[in-house]
Amino acid sequence: MRESILYLKSILKENDTIVIGVSGGPDSMCLLSFLNKTVIDINLNIIVAHVNHNVRKEAASEEEFVKNYTINNGYIFESIKLPKITGNFESKARRLRYDFFEKLIVKYNAKYLFTAHHGDDLVETIIMRLIRGSSFKGYHGIDLITKNKNYYLVRPLLYMNKKEILEYLNNKKIPYCLDKTNDLDFNTRNRIRHYILPNLQKENANVHLKFLEFSQKISAMADFMDNYVNQILSNIYVDNKLNLLTFKELDHLIQKMALEIILKRIYNDDLYLITNSNSKEILKLINSCKPNGKVKLPKNISFIKQYNILYLAKEEKMVNHNIIKFSDKINYNGFIIERTLESSDKSNYTIRLLSSELKLPLYIRTRKEGDYMLVKNMTGKKKVKDIFIDEKIALDKRDELPIVVDSDNIIIWIPGVKKSKFDKEKTEKYDIILKCKKEGEIYE
Repeated sequence: MRESILYLKSILKENDTIVIGVSGGPDSMCLLSFLNKTVIDINLNIIVAHVNHNVRKEAASEEEFVKNYTINNGYIFESIKLPKITGNFESKARRLRYDFFEKLIVKYNAKYLFTAHHGDDLVETIIMRLIRGSSFKGYHGIDLITKNKNYYLVRPLLYMNKKEILEYLNNKKIPYCLDKTNDLDFNTRNRIRHYILPNLQKENANVHLKFLEFSQKISAMADFMDNYVNQILSNIYVDNKLNLLTFKELDHLIQKMALEIILKRIYNDDLYLITNSNSKEILKLINSCKPNGKVKLPKNISFIKQYNILYLAKEEKMVNHNIIKFSDKINYNGFIIERTLESSDKSNYTIRLLSSELKLPLYIRTRKEGDYMLVKNMTGKKKVKDIFIDEKIALDKRDELPIVVDSDNIIIWIPGVKKSKFDKEKTEKYDIILKCKKEGEIYE
């Protein structure tokens, strides 16, 4: 208790405005008591923030309890009732909870957000991450203080364990609510709390302080390494593109840490979606001899390898893989292909054809396994896959490029990429001119 109060006194100043998350349970009620002027001898502007998770039947009465206690003690009360949550409850509830807290930070121009995580929570979190696996930084568990954009997130009760908190509340006769689900063994944290933690405390009653010391050492080392790796990334990871030639020269540990930082930037609070398997797949792709490849990740994000570059792609649009009969003009996956009467263009975006050499009508589709084309000015046939490789077409673009075929499914043209032997020069006989442009572009 003494360490927690001393820590509060060391960071707080007269008339500081703070937001404190108060559930009504023993931990948050203890922390709220510590912030009283009679305890720390500092006048504070306290905003009590209560989140009704709308799960247990006691939620409404607990909200009423916190509201009455707050008003009776002269604090400001704010609350929110969460909607019914489906899917990953812990993650979604946490996001909603902190969105609420941060709105209050802005509303009251508060300097601090206090939460009541205590020493036992720290021990449980570190053990859980050791069991499940984590990043190096993640193994530190919970920070004592975190600097966010416009406020500090502080957890002063990390110096105390649950036993000390309950003794303090009972001695001071401070009321609190109890969540009976904490007595159940339905999740990993509760099982660690009931069976592993008590045995650790038999070995050392203040084991939470040893874990706090461990946490702070890991955090300091992780921050040092993050700064070092971020300096490297500033030169080799630009605009979501990673230079693989330089990356492969790095020590394997630095590679892993660099990848963790990149994934953290992309996923932020959704980083829990990324598993060790995902990271291993990305590193395997990087070190593969294949010049091209893709690793699909959660939330429609992919890492795509294209020769010596690994880049990020957000796959938001739906790709049309249907076979469509060509009319005078068609928009296919953002490529506009149309028939025209005149054109001086000689690039791969224009083709001239003689209808008597084809089986009409023409069709538009995307590539298929085993596709080949009789390429203009070349003997024999060539696989479309090899054409894409030679032309360095990005892997994520290959499945959306339109391919023009005739009614016998003979490939006539890959607009913008390659023309077949059926293409005619301006001096030859032809009766069809097709042009292609990307949606939004203007013809010359």
